[in-house]
Amino acid sequence: MQISVLEQAKIQAQVYRRLGEEWWRAKASPDLGESMASAFQSFAKGEAIAYSVHTQSPDTYEIDVTGCRYAQFYQKLGEPELGFLLICGLDFPFAEGLGADIKLTRTQTIMQGATHCDFRYTRRKD
Repeated sequence: MQISVLEQAKIQAQVYRRLGEEWWRAKASPDLGESMASAFQSFAKGEAIAYSVHTQSPDTYEIDVTGCRYAQFYQKLGEPELGFLLICGLDFPFAEGLGADIKLTRTQTIMQGATHCDFRYTRRKD
């Protein structure tokens, strides 16, 4: 049985959403800022990313990623679009796994040529 590229992408998104759900349950903290700070510390291991925190509170976590070794790798390969799909494209499914009340906004990425990635996590208060 051959799986189409579209089906592979759907499976990958589901896996990352589940990863977000499991990670959120394991942290068991209602503090969004504290939880995302812990996540980005993990993502940055091995100097994979450099970032600066703008806002951290129980309902908000806003950072700029200013250096990305993932982007460097895919740019050296001449495949930044592939890197965007495989790496950056997973941020939103992961964020969905954090809960329906958590929203991620990101308008630019280093992978796509910007100077930084702007991650803005907020808890909706509907």
